[in-house]
Amino acid sequence: MDEDDFFEGQAEARRIYQAIRAAVEALGDAEVRVSKSQIGFYRKRPFASVWRPGQYLGKGPPLVLTIYLRRRDRSARWKEVVEPKPGRFTHHLELHSAEEVDAEVRGRLAEAWTEAGSGR
Repeated sequence: MDEDDFFEGQAEARRIYQAIRAAVEALGDAEVRVSKSQIGFYRKRPFASVWRPGQYLGKGPPLVLTIYLRRRDRSARWKEVVEPKPGRFTHHLELHSAEEVDAEVRGRLAEAWTEAGSGR
């Protein structure tokens, strides 16, 4: 599966993804892995992923961005924040348009990108 398959018939989700991918590419090297359920961004570890809620729920925003951080970010924008392992926080952000990939989102992506490239 590739990005075209993942976003087939999902123009707004694709636009949002392109804004996220551009933000990631501006940070530096990152591997992009496409699967049936999500697209992940990796360095030494995964640092972000996107998925389409409508693929499973039949409703919801066009795209959800998940960012993996070593801390809980207190922004009210997150739909959900969970701590699956001590010191590893998964942040889920519902996105309805590419314009929502703003300075705050790019800042959290940069933080996650940096953390994923370190040996910790």
